[in-house]
Amino acid sequence: MPAITHGWPMLALVAVLAYLLGAVPFGLLVSRAMGLGDVRKIGSGNIGATNVLRTGNKLAAALTLILDAGKGAAAVLIGRALLGEDAAQVAGLAAFLGHLFPVYLGFKGGKGVATFLGLMLALSWPVGVLCCATWLVVALVTRVSSMAALMAAALSSLWIFLLRQGTLIDLAVILTLLVYARHWKNLQRLKAGTEPKIGAKKG
Repeated sequence: MPAITHGWPMLALVAVLAYLLGAVPFGLLVSRAMGLGDVRKIGSGNIGATNVLRTGNKLAAALTLILDAGKGAAAVLIGRALLGEDAAQVAGLAAFLGHLFPVYLGFKGGKGVATFLGLMLALSWPVGVLCCATWLVVALVTRVSSMAALMAAALSSLWIFLLRQGTLIDLAVILTLLVYARHWKNLQRLKAGTEPKIGAKKG
């Protein structure tokens, strides 16, 4: 963790605002705006880009991916610009929790992959690029989105260590544990060999 240079009341305010930003359900909003209905009623029921892709609309999925990543990056960058690195990490974690447990949807949110990648890019772009590359390579090889997500999260700590970005390691471990917790059912399907491929209509 970076040095805590600001008082907890200020950091708590940053956390609340970042949480509210992270909680914006772009997958649901984009799907509805494009006339695709409620994305929670198709496929896996998730509000993330992978499930939006199951509507058959690649543009909607791409917009969801960009916006979900963007809100994570924005939270980090705004926190850093206003206060510093301690606020940036607090904002990143809070935005991530907002995506996973959005108050606007009864705390039933997404799995956080795009948001994870976005905030990693904002926290340390070299680490973020390696995480994105990990996701892309695994996705291309396996055609399984969840496998790509799990590998990108798991290897984030390794990239942080190799690039000597030690102040990020605690946050990376927390985020990785949350990603794995949210992918618990995917892990079970991966073990059983029943996890759907990218673009499949059923989750």
